[in-house]
Amino acid sequence: MTVKPYKESEDQKKQQVEQMFDNIAHKYDFLNHFLSLGIDKLWRRKAIRMLSVFPHNSILDVATGTGDFAVAATRLSPAKITGFDLSANMIEVGRQKVEKLGLQNIIQFVKGDSENMPFPDASYDSITVGFGVRNFENLEKGLAEFHRVLKKDGVAVILEFSRPRYFPMKQFYNFYFLHILPRVGNKISKDKSAYSYLPESVMAFPDDQDFLGILKKTGFKSATQKRLTFGIATIYLAQK
Repeated sequence: MTVKPYKESEDQKKQQVEQMFDNIAHKYDFLNHFLSLGIDKLWRRKAIRMLSVFPHNSILDVATGTGDFAVAATRLSPAKITGFDLSANMIEVGRQKVEKLGLQNIIQFVKGDSENMPFPDASYDSITVGFGVRNFENLEKGLAEFHRVLKKDGVAVILEFSRPRYFPMKQFYNFYFLHILPRVGNKISKDKSAYSYLPESVMAFPDDQDFLGILKKTGFKSATQKRLTFGIATIYLAQK
């Protein structure tokens, strides 16, 4: 099932996602950290630690948004990081952040479609993605692109929301995610659909073993996962 941000629009999901992130770019960082109680920062650090044992001289951060994952990845001292995103407004916020941190010589931003990336085959050691793959219009096509641009034995580290399975976290999560988060997020972001789309897209996303199966279907020779914070999020690691 394809979940789109703006149900009243006839635009493709890709166009709607671009519009949504352009709309909320000015509040995105604040809402990310506020609504997750700052736990999203810890999740990124864990993902970066998992990446540290693999080659990471060149990193492609897909769906980079405002560049939080790219900035976190500088701890690995790569030669270059490319932040790649569909939204021009998110990239602009990210570019300003990177310049303030003095990281512009390491992190460069490119705007484009993750399902049709403008990079040569086998051009990156590793790929990072934070909360982005569920926004793809064609998930398999996007993951196949990951496989294409990775070097031999390269890895994709994918951090994504998932669904807790057990009481009481499952019940608490569903209440917060479906009732509290949309109200607060939509009010602060001034976009009436963005933070209603978020839980809907998470609920529709094929997480856990289903996603591992898709990774293998798109060419990755191995795929593993590590569930975080009672299953609220999951880190998937796939090797070419």
